[in-house]
Amino acid sequence: MNDTKERILTTALALFARDGYEAVSVSDIAKALGITKGALYKHYKNKRDIFDSMLLRMLELDAGAARQNGVPEQRLAEDDRGYDEVNWAGLRQFTLAQFRFWTEDAFACPLRRMLSLEQYRSEEMGKLYQDMVVSGPVRYTADIFRRLMARGCMKRGDADTLAAQFYAPMFLLIAMADGGADGGLSVLEDSIDSFIGRWQA
Repeated sequence: MNDTKERILTTALALFARDGYEAVSVSDIAKALGITKGALYKHYKNKRDIFDSMLLRMLELDAGAARQNGVPEQRLAEDDRGYDEVNWAGLRQFTLAQFRFWTEDAFACPLRRMLSLEQYRSEEMGKLYQDMVVSGPVRYTADIFRRLMARGCMKRGDADTLAAQFYAPMFLLIAMADGGADGGLSVLEDSIDSFIGRWQA
């Protein structure tokens, strides 16, 4: 991606995170960059094109994090590759990496905040927020737990309930980090280790 295109993307994201997607116009983005709308349109067709590029970037970053931590890239129903290799250490590492990603990453953090703002204004944004930050991670974790149970690596239980219990501290700590709280990572580590100690077979 060329420098101007990248600057448009990151500037638009900062504005969306601050003011909300609907409140920001192409003119606002161009003005913040000190360029004309015509110059912006040489790189993106419209505001939606900018937003779609943001989502594509997020999917690429998320898939890369999954590969790096040895966990599956897709839900079990979409692609079961990787589910037989996933282990507790990989899930722990991935979960901690995702917490840092959602609270510290210069791209992911403002995107999450923008979706959080817009979830009440737009059904589409609400679904994206759920899929990326709330129910999507819980469903993904439940898939992993089902496979860990099937392989005898996890004690038997209701995978959906256990996934919610596993993920709930992370969701709470993300919200606390937004409020300026420190120390979330160490609390999350303790929570994960306690969960693994109870449920690892």
